[in-house]
Amino acid sequence: MNAIVVFCTCPDEASASRLAQILVEERLAACVNRMPGMTSTYRWKGAIHNDGEVLLLIKSVRDRFEALRARIVTLHPHELPEVIAVDIASGHAPYLDWIAAQTASDASSR
Repeated sequence: MNAIVVFCTCPDEASASRLAQILVEERLAACVNRMPGMTSTYRWKGAIHNDGEVLLLIKSVRDRFEALRARIVTLHPHELPEVIAVDIASGHAPYLDWIAAQTASDASSR
């Protein structure tokens, strides 16, 4: 399997929406789910924070991860964005094929 899910948190819906749109437009992601209403508790620069965030579940392929990671880091408003990729061990084959087709960089698969 080449499919992955990438987790990324955003500070608000506007930045999450913008990031999701760009990643799909640029074929770095086949689909991005935005999950609002999440609260994250974390330590940053010596202080504990409790912040509302929007979680992005980004479906892509391993071959595109480095480009996807670099684009998220460039566009993200946080100094240290969360970008964690998890391999998809198995899934509905036609859906996994669709992810591969939507993230292909060549024009023939569009």
